[in-house]
Amino acid sequence: MHNKIRELRQANGLTQEELASRVCVSRQTIISLETGRYDPSIHLAYRIAQTFQKPIEEVFTFDKDGELQC
Repeated sequence: MHNKIRELRQANGLTQEELASRVCVSRQTIISLETGRYDPSIHLAYRIAQTFQKPIEEVFTFDKDGELQC
């Protein structure tokens, strides 16, 4: 999964700490999200998208290469 968190955060003049506080997670979680080491729960993805007043699909994009095979 890819995301635009860093881009949106910087465009809105927020620090990682400020964003973390707004979505009720740690700064480390924001760092992990921005670097792609962690994929958020749907609830966290929703809170982040709401913070930027964007639909989830504008903040997060699914990487089809990582799709599960049946």
